[in-house]
Amino acid sequence: MHSSALASGNPHFTIFGFEIYYYAVIIVAGIILATIVVALLFKRRNIPVDWTLDLLLCILPLGIIGARTFYVVTDPSTDISEWLTGFRDGGLSIIGGVCGGALGVVLFCLIHKINFLRVADCLLPGVILAQGIGRWGNFVNQEVYGPEITNEALQWFPLGVHLDNGEWHYAFFFYESVLNLIIFALLFTLMWKFMKKPHGLATAGYFFGYGTVRSIMEPLRDSSFILGKNVPISQVFALIMAVGGVVLFLAILFINRKKYGCCFGAAEGMGEPLAIQPIYYTREQRKKMEEERLAKQNAAKAAAEKKNAAGSEPDDTRPRDKE
Repeated sequence: MHSSALASGNPHFTIFGFEIYYYAVIIVAGIILATIVVALLFKRRNIPVDWTLDLLLCILPLGIIGARTFYVVTDPSTDISEWLTGFRDGGLSIIGGVCGGALGVVLFCLIHKINFLRVADCLLPGVILAQGIGRWGNFVNQEVYGPEITNEALQWFPLGVHLDNGEWHYAFFFYESVLNLIIFALLFTLMWKFMKKPHGLATAGYFFGYGTVRSIMEPLRDSSFILGKNVPISQVFALIMAVGGVVLFLAILFINRKKYGCCFGAAEGMGEPLAIQPIYYTREQRKKMEEERLAKQNAAKAAAEKKNAAGSEPDDTRPRDKE
């Protein structure tokens, strides 16, 4: 079973004379689906769905800046002066994007005064979904593949991909895409079903899962796709992410146990703190709620005044003395 050869260069189509790259279309599709996932989890976790757009506006610019900066700094074939000039020719690092996006989440949390881990838990399942979809951009660009497959019995998709130069290579982009989608399914299920404290479990799961996948895949890639001159920068960062995920997970359980008497939820007699509390409201929602509260208060006050007024009127039904 043979796959069709991948298109060379940066495959694209043209609309009104403007070149649209298939890689960009795939990335945008991943972002849209990730946004839908975040909106669903926001609603599930009592965070206003309207804030999804605010979060997107915070993380997208910083994520793109981080992704591009990390790439040009660590790629030996790219000069820092090409940060902007070569942007449309490709060159983004997922790990750099995660670092930049994290700063965006911090900004969002400061603006809305909300717990960082509560937001990150809703965001990162969407992020890993977008990463899984985005790997197909590597497919259309013929990049991020593994060593050459010389055994004809193994030359079939999805085990390998057929390049324009006639060679077959292991389809690492496909392996990583599938693993990312599995991580997404696990994290989304965790966030949808698990309502008790503590915050941060999905965040820890993301860092451990994605970091582990990248740390295994990175050294097996074709050397031309490994960032760093002497040190495999992406692999180092991936290992840090994986270890950091484990440390964060243990720290979360330790803090929750110290605060509530057990690792998950709370011990008997200490209440049952939920990860969906407190409920957050938008400014418009708070304004409407205040108006409704005042309206009820005024209605109750008017009813009380009417009752008091009725009670103070003379009773004409009382018996009167005869003249």
